[in-house]
Amino acid sequence: MAMARASSGLAYPERFYAAAAYAGFDGSPNSANSVSSKFQNDTALLLYALYQQATVGPCNTPKPSTWNAVEQSKWKSWYGLANMPPAEAMRLFVKILEEEDPGWYSRASNFVSEPVVDFQTNHNPKVEPVVENGNSFPETKTISSENGSSMETQDKDVVSEGLGSVVVYDQWVAPPISGQRPKARYEHGAAVIQDKMYIYGGNHNGRYLNDLHVLDLRSWTWSKVDAKVGAESDESKSPATITHCAGHSLIAWENKLVSIAGHTKDPSESIQVKGFDPQTHTWSTLKTYGKAPVSRGGQSVTLVGTSLVIFGGQDAKRSLLNDLHILDLETMTWDEIDAVGVPPSPRSDHAAAVHAERYLLIFGGGSHATCFNDLHVLDLQAMEWTRPTQQGEIPSPRAGHAGVTVGENWFIVGGGDNKSGASETVVLNMSTLVWSVVTSVEGRVPLASEGLSLAVSSYNGEDVLVSFGGYNGRYSNEVNVLKPSHKSTLQSKIAETPVPDSVSAVHNATNATNATRDESEFEAGQEGKIREIVMDNVDPEPMKSKGEVSSEHLIATLNSEKEELESSLSKEKSQTIQLKQELAEAETRNTDLYKELQSVRGQLAAEQSRCFKLEVYPIY
Repeated sequence: MAMARASSGLAYPERFYAAAAYAGFDGSPNSANSVSSKFQNDTALLLYALYQQATVGPCNTPKPSTWNAVEQSKWKSWYGLANMPPAEAMRLFVKILEEEDPGWYSRASNFVSEPVVDFQTNHNPKVEPVVENGNSFPETKTISSENGSSMETQDKDVVSEGLGSVVVYDQWVAPPISGQRPKARYEHGAAVIQDKMYIYGGNHNGRYLNDLHVLDLRSWTWSKVDAKVGAESDESKSPATITHCAGHSLIAWENKLVSIAGHTKDPSESIQVKGFDPQTHTWSTLKTYGKAPVSRGGQSVTLVGTSLVIFGGQDAKRSLLNDLHILDLETMTWDEIDAVGVPPSPRSDHAAAVHAERYLLIFGGGSHATCFNDLHVLDLQAMEWTRPTQQGEIPSPRAGHAGVTVGENWFIVGGGDNKSGASETVVLNMSTLVWSVVTSVEGRVPLASEGLSLAVSSYNGEDVLVSFGGYNGRYSNEVNVLKPSHKSTLQSKIAETPVPDSVSAVHNATNATNATRDESEFEAGQEGKIREIVMDNVDPEPMKSKGEVSSEHLIATLNSEKEELESSLSKEKSQTIQLKQELAEAETRNTDLYKELQSVRGQLAAEQSRCFKLEVYPIY
């Protein structure tokens, strides 16, 4: 369970009941009149429907008679919410009230005290809270296992000071946000610098935005950045305008922000690169060299060392792309890459990540007609594309999702397939290419929408995923937080025993020897990677013996797979020989039949000739 707190200090559902009481929903027969006197008719009807949905559930009452217009309007409004979860109805009720009457909380005097109504936002076990000093904290943490069942709960304090809210492992919760929230949006850019998450641009109601906001991840306070345009004297920079854009990428680089590409109202011919200095609050256009790629949006931009790797997207003419470019951030020079192998098909709104500073992974995305759930890997040293076999709980096709990496794990959130949003938060172990489901949400919530952003920060040495915004029929400006458990971040396909927390590096065995590359290229390149695990604070001898055992096990596994492939190849050859024999026999039969056909034709011609003679020279 995720019991989200509100910025006023009241947690849900108490905040909802307080808002309902203030709006006039006190359960009395005259409550509807009280509500209608405070709000316009359409707002009052919506509040009534949300209140009923939150307290009663989906509308199952018969439709009122047509002569009772008021009751019929109320019924239609409630019935139209269908199966919206009570939790979402509560939050929407409070949100609409805050939009209509921002100061309601300060003027409310009588709060309704109701029993806590649990509402499920994640398909994970419930954590019962205990109350200390008026604040609600969980007593234990629950870690969700890979198959959806729960592990034994462990006594551990899972409350982070400064977060101000309960952060349960492997579940999404809404932290207590304060300050002025940014306008709801999607397709914006997000990046974290020194515990501050910056949000830039995006799309709201079809309009491109150019505002810049920052969320302090310690205090969870929003503030708007009054950015200005810089007039730099440096040769690499020139004056810039604060561009309205969406579908761009925002990258943190040396404590500065780099905004690259994106859709704009008046697109340029080539990709534009802009920089923002958080110290001076100044935007500037970064001058680049070489042939810049065509302008686009919905591309992926991945920081690899000191370079940005750009793949795909959609240009201003709505043509989908699958080209590959690299921008060296030290020399600001573009380089177009012509990689070997079969690249991903043209697409946009996909996700990309880098593993071991060498392998670029591309997942999902969409074309004009369909969405994908394929996985492609680019070896940045060999510049070769491959399409490895995915394993585990492979995600459904999606586009518009967001992803971040934590160690060797790649977390994917949101997206959709033009029919519905993706409700699962999934994780891919990039060393073993095994997918797992971390958690899932219910209903049309921002976490199951397209165009949201996902960033990773840390607190007390633990990683925290932070999502913002998105669109699923409604634009969002909500913030949600998930703290990955150690289990979800240390999954392994090969190792049967838990990997210690001190894992510091994972390398591919394709780098180990060149002598066996030709022999095992298919297995190692397509089915997975042989890993070498380097551990800290472990005695050398045990580490050596474990490494030897692991290597022997891996070699045995690869040899077994090789034997299976050779056996399959032998069967295929045998079937090919058999088919060739059958083909030869068929050709022989065809030749015999052709000869018979020719003979019959000859006989027929002779008979026709005899008949002709009889007709011309009749016998009397």
